Amino acid sequence: MAYNQAAKVYGNNRVNTASQAELTLMLYEGAVKFGNIAITALEKKDYETTNTNIQKCRNIIVELTSTLNMKYAVAEDFKKMYDYIFALLIHANLEKDMEMLDRAVSEIRDMRDIWKQIMGKTKGPQLTLDMK
Repeated sequence: MAYNQAAKVYGNNRVNTASQAELTLMLYEGAVKFGNIAITALEKKDYETTNTNIQKCRNIIVELTSTLNMKYAVAEDFKKMYDYIFALLIHANLEKDMEMLDRAVSEIRDMRDIWKQIMGKTKGPQLTLDMK
């Protein structure tokens, strides 16, 4: 019980003290995590768990989309990618389509990895983005 409480406090502190770039990375990490859980559940034909975790993944994609500042040209590219991933997730959930789910999670994983590279080149927390 105490461990769970300590983990919760740590998680809250981590989010509250994170930079915008770190928060974005956390969102990507969460989307990959929930996507992987959905893949495992779909393999087991546990459709309730699959649905729950695809929904969580979709919600993160919506959050990432909502943080875009469209005054920057690159934001349109991100929006297109997020829209594509969102569509893959919807299709995967409706059709219980493993190929679409794998593709969506792979795209998110690629975006996360690119984001990590960008953070590394800009010294991580010093990266500031005008996301909104």
